[in-house]
Amino acid sequence: MRMTIAVKLALAVIVMVVLSVGAMAWVTSSNLERGFINYLNDLQLEHLEQVRSILADQYRQHGNFEWLRSDPRQLSELVARSSGDIHPEVEQATPPPPREDQPPPRPEEDGLPPPPEDGRRPPPRDFAPGARMPYGPPGAPPRAPARRPPIDPFGFGQRLSFDDAEGRHIIGPPNPGSGLIRTVEVDGRVVGTLTLMPLKKIPTTSAGIFVRNQIHDILLLAAGLVLLSTLLALWLARRLLRPVAALRGVTAKIAQGKLDTRAPVLGRDELAELAEHINEMAQSLENNEQQRRKVLADMSHELRTPLTVVRGEIEALLDGIRKADGRALESLHAEVLRLNKLVDDLYQLALADAGDLHYTRNRINLNELVDDVTERFKTRAAKSGLQLTAKLPERELEVMADPGRLTQVVTNLLENSIRYTDEGGDIVIALRKDGEYAELCVEDSAPGVPDGAHMRLFERLYRVDKARSRDRGGSGLGLSICKSLIEAHQGRILAMSSSLGGLKILVRLPLVREEN
Repeated sequence: MRMTIAVKLALAVIVMVVLSVGAMAWVTSSNLERGFINYLNDLQLEHLEQVRSILADQYRQHGNFEWLRSDPRQLSELVARSSGDIHPEVEQATPPPPREDQPPPRPEEDGLPPPPEDGRRPPPRDFAPGARMPYGPPGAPPRAPARRPPIDPFGFGQRLSFDDAEGRHIIGPPNPGSGLIRTVEVDGRVVGTLTLMPLKKIPTTSAGIFVRNQIHDILLLAAGLVLLSTLLALWLARRLLRPVAALRGVTAKIAQGKLDTRAPVLGRDELAELAEHINEMAQSLENNEQQRRKVLADMSHELRTPLTVVRGEIEALLDGIRKADGRALESLHAEVLRLNKLVDDLYQLALADAGDLHYTRNRINLNELVDDVTERFKTRAAKSGLQLTAKLPERELEVMADPGRLTQVVTNLLENSIRYTDEGGDIVIALRKDGEYAELCVEDSAPGVPDGAHMRLFERLYRVDKARSRDRGGSGLGLSICKSLIEAHQGRILAMSSSLGGLKILVRLPLVREEN
């Protein structure tokens, strides 16, 4: 079974909650139990000191511990009476004798009804049948109630052992082993040894039951928190990963070729950013696919035109319609050159896209490069009835570039201007410094480019109707090649309207930084 991200996330949260809450509950309950036991041991240590003091006082009175050997309960009664924990009925077991000036108590004062005429009192109303009467014949002293043991809530007496100075066992469990040991001293002489076994578990008393209930409540609370956290983790995992399911469906459709699919953007978190990135990726893929189809269609058309012309010329020569003279050969040669130029341009663009177009960068003088290319084109511009003017700065501008590739850029820009500018127009090429960049500007006169079409001039095989038509001899790849070459030199190239009425191409290249 394949585990989804929601299940993994929920399990991770549940495991962390179980470990955290379980550890907290275990530590809390353990500390509470250990702290309560330590508190009782400290409390009984004080009790042990009190017993030692009582035994020392009794030894001074009796001179030995035979009284304790014969009746071990006397020690508990002495300790209980000194600490105030003895049962009230034990204190009332022997009532104080009446004073001589005090009259004997009347029967009505002792809480009993008056005796009948025969001198016998009736039993109390709550007296059980068959039980002994709490009083005897008239005039007899009241009988003491049954002797009850003192209160020992934590089993102190069961863990206390006492031996005399000769090592003879008197009270408590024999051979107690390790524990708290205290000696009983009288006038600097050891007369006995007390040994108290410490508590190791919570006693079954009211206080112990209270502590156990607290531990039980802590464990129940921990179990409830784990259950609530489990339900919350499952709900939260499904809610948080709901956009992931939508993104998975969108990416699956994009993988199938449905590039117009878009992911819903929900919220402003990381998943929303991921949805936006997927939408941008889908839009980019759709644009690239449309561009690819357009390039293939335009490329087929561009290749078909010269091939059709060459085929027609050859068929005319074969059929004898046209003579194989120099004029026919020149026409065929021109079409072959045009076809070869188109293939070379496509090859350069393919190399640029693949990153295989190599550059040999050197520190070159941009003024000299532009001046040399301009001088070569002045004669051709004059034959086309155009005036080519160069405006170069006096200060030399140096850039790190490939001289051949940069010459190709300037050549393509001047070639476009001469090819598409009307006769009698002007072409101006200018070079200037703008901060840390060198700006090369090529402007021409009419005809211009319609608004909104300037940025599309760098698209492959794109032409503007009429003014930039195929009749002028262009392939529509020159500016695309220029853009690739300039961007490879960390520069920018822009197209805009010219003040001369035509097109203006602006190239920005980083200058070489002068080092002190």
